[in-house]
Amino acid sequence: MIADRNAGDVRAAATGDLTAVELTWYEKRIEHWIRFGRDVAETILDRRRRVLSFAPYTIFAFVRWAANDYGTAVSRIDIVRAVAPGEGFQTLPFVRPGGEILLRINGWPKVERVLAAIDAVDALQIDPADAAPDHWRQVHNRLNAGLDPRPYSLDQHRAWLLRRRLQP
Repeated sequence: MIADRNAGDVRAAATGDLTAVELTWYEKRIEHWIRFGRDVAETILDRRRRVLSFAPYTIFAFVRWAANDYGTAVSRIDIVRAVAPGEGFQTLPFVRPGGEILLRINGWPKVERVLAAIDAVDALQIDPADAAPDHWRQVHNRLNAGLDPRPYSLDQHRAWLLRRRLQP
C-alpha cells in the first residue's frame, strides 16, 4: 500500500528521486522511528515494518533504538538531508540511497539532549524540518565536544529563510 503525502512531490516519486527510510517496530526490542520530517510516500511492508520516502532536500530525524537481554544495545539519532539525484551522499543503515548527515549521535544521554534541542525548536513554533541545517551541525559538533548546544533563535531562523530564498 502506498499513500502519497504531498501532490507537489509526485514527480519526485514517479522518477525514483526519493530517499527511502525503513522503519521497524518490535516493542521494547527494536524501535526505529522518524522524530520529524515531511514524508511524501509510505509503503507498509507488514504490521511491524514500513518504508517512508522523502523528497530531495527534505530534512528528517531518524531515531534507532534496540535492546537485548542485558539492556539497551543501540541508541542513535541521525538528522539527515535527503539528496537530489547526482549529489554526493553518505550511506546510513536503513536509508536508501543515503543522505547528507547533518547530525549523528550515539548513546542515550546524548540522544536525549538532541531530542531536547528538537523540542526547543518546536517550542518556537518552527517545524524542526525547516530549521537551518547549520543549527543541526552545531548541535552535533558541540555535543561531541562535550558542550551544550546553542539554542536556535527566531533571528537565526529568519536569516536562514532569507538565505534559502537566494539559493538556486
